[in-house]
Parts: sequence; C-alpha cells; structure tokens
Amino acid sequence: MPMNLMHRKLCSSKKWAADVAERMPGMLDGVELGDDVLEIGPGFGATTRVLAARVERLTAVEIDAESVRLLRAEFGERVEIVRGDGARMPFPDRHFSAVVCFTMLHHVPSPAQQDALFAEAHRVLRPGGVFRGVDSQPNPRFRLLHVGDTMVTLDPHTLPDRLRGAGFADVETDHQPGRRISFLARRA
Repeated sequence: MPMNLMHRKLCSSKKWAADVAERMPGMLDGVELGDDVLEIGPGFGATTRVLAARVERLTAVEIDAESVRLLRAEFGERVEIVRGDGARMPFPDRHFSAVVCFTMLHHVPSPAQQDALFAEAHRVLRPGGVFRGVDSQPNPRFRLLHVGDTMVTLDPHTLPDRLRGAGFADVETDHQPGRRISFLARRA
C-alpha cells in the first residue's frame, strides 16, 4: 500500500530495525508459533529478521513488488518470499501453524479488505493455529508520518467481533490508546 517518502525512510532505517528487534520478543512472549509460520506484510523486513531467527520455517507474503525484490535478495532461501495480497493468498487451506502481522494492518485500505485478510488468515491456519497481530493506534506523530499514506487504523471496540466473524475463537485483544493494539486469536 502507498507510503510517503518520510514513512519509507523510517521503516527502512537501521534505527527502526533495531527498535523492532528490541520490542518484538515481547510481542511474541507466550505465543506458540509452531513449525511453519506465515508473515503477512513484512515490508522492509525488520520483523522478518526477528521471526527468521525464531521459527523453523517462515513464509512471508508481501504486496509491494520492490519490497519483494529486496526481501528475496536479503533472505534468499532462508525465508520463502511470495508476492501477493494478504486478502487473497495463494496458499492451501490449513497449511500454517501460525499467521502473524506486525504494524501493517493500517495500510490495508478498508475495513472490508482487513476483514478479507482476517478470513484468509483463518483459512490458511491449521486447526489450533494462532493468528497474532500488533498494529499502531493514532496519535499526532503517527498521523503526521502517514500524510498521503493509506491509514485505516483498527477500532479496538469492533476488532474482537471482526476476528470472531472471520471464524476465530479465543480472541484476546490488548489496547493501549495512542500507541498500539495487539490481538491473539486461534482457529478452533
């Protein structure tokens, strides 16, 4: 999805990658990802670097062609990088042990397309598999960073029902206003 130049520079910076590497283990504490994980929307790969070191097998689906090229050059055979849309994924049903997405859902251009992504995450998960996501919530700095970008933030009040509507069970959310929202849901 479209990102302005300032946003692209931030998300591709070494500082951003270092911040992600520091914060991400806490986002995964207590979450059993299993042996075959799918990451939706890795962007410049900061989260992918952390995941690749933690999981046995990692696949990432990315919509942006240039990001796919850069990710393939960096990860080679260690991570399967697939160009595609998280709302229409080219993977078989019940394939992955976990699906994750970090700081990318607000770039999905509408709640309906976010819901399609949730349904696809459910479809490709094995029974008992988990869907873990973390995304930003609006604040003045976040809004400034997204001038000219796609920015459709998750509503913390409707998110649990949206995930249940996609078929998920055991939905848990944690909302930190002005900072982030995280969720963990399971395919029954």
